Amino acid sequence: MSRFGRRAKGGWLLAIGCLVPVLLGVERPPGLSDVSEIRTWSYDDYTRVVLELDEEGALPAPELVRLPPDTSARRPERLYLDVPDVWVGRRFEEGVEVGDGLLEGVRLGQNTLSTTRLVLDLARYDRHRVFTLASPARIVVDVYGERHGRRDASGRLPTELRRVQTVVVDPGHGGGDPGALGIDGLREKDVNLGIARALATQLRARGFDVVLTREDDRALTLEERSAIAESAGGDVFVSIHANASRRKAARGIEVYTLDANHERHSLDVAARENGVPAARLDALQRALARIRVDQVGNHSERLADLVHDQVIRGARSRDASLPDLGVKKGPFYVLFMSSMSAVLVETGFVTNRHDARLLKSGPYQRLLAERIAIGVDRYRTRIETGLAAGGLP
Repeated sequence: MSRFGRRAKGGWLLAIGCLVPVLLGVERPPGLSDVSEIRTWSYDDYTRVVLELDEEGALPAPELVRLPPDTSARRPERLYLDVPDVWVGRRFEEGVEVGDGLLEGVRLGQNTLSTTRLVLDLARYDRHRVFTLASPARIVVDVYGERHGRRDASGRLPTELRRVQTVVVDPGHGGGDPGALGIDGLREKDVNLGIARALATQLRARGFDVVLTREDDRALTLEERSAIAESAGGDVFVSIHANASRRKAARGIEVYTLDANHERHSLDVAARENGVPAARLDALQRALARIRVDQVGNHSERLADLVHDQVIRGARSRDASLPDLGVKKGPFYVLFMSSMSAVLVETGFVTNRHDARLLKSGPYQRLLAERIAIGVDRYRTRIETGLAAGGLP
């Protein structure tokens, strides 16, 4: 959990040397978007900054510029980016003080009459990443401090050097977001939490360190879920969900990994779990294409295959007629925002009478959890076998 999270609805007029010098009396140009708020989450070696706008859809990929310290002006090392067609004016007259050892603070101001500039004043810096999200439009900047040692050319620790010790378990939805609603009032959020708690128990019994993104019935944003995972230094991310369909006969289990290309069914599932209309996922697909799904993607596929195999075997020991919907790929925000090996498990359809009866059963939830844990344990064995052999399994 974050040591502290901050949000600002006011900030300082930016002093970076090229902002509009006098805004008093300046008429706002027509057709510009507004800044809704700035949010930050802080951990020992990782800080997330989210700039949210009052518009839908995806933004163009912003260019983040790194500036050296300016000792004459007493300014620290900085990262900044410009957001076109956005008006902030003087609304943010005080900045967001962070002071977490990574960021000194966040500043926001009008750079030109049609461009807003976001500045991150750095206290410590190792690497960063930046991406955009839709519905509403958001820019996410993650700043990392040195912790792990040697990293690859992208600035990220090579996946093959990571032993599998910490598993982040993410029960989807929660709080005011019930997820899918099913037979006899069965709520997805309750199914997800029950399986996730049992999975945490099973994983700990196998020697894993486990972090739950939520341990009770509360709402978390997708940014918060993945921020918790990143801050925990997780090696594996398992997101637990339950499916839904207008076709009452639809049932079965499927496991997802991340990919920008997807079939119509994957698109519909991703739209529901991301909380955005399916028509808006084209923008997400473009965002995904900007993120390198390289070794993490390959490892996620291995993880998905092993988890899928175990879960299907276990579920069919209770119901031999249960359909196997396979391993698929889709544009899920929560996977896209995680830099570790990650899978999303759709444990059944709450809208199907047979699946719903199983999913609300405590013993069945524990059975699924046990089988997911076995899959993760076998993935760890594969990785460690590869390390011992000097290569990937």
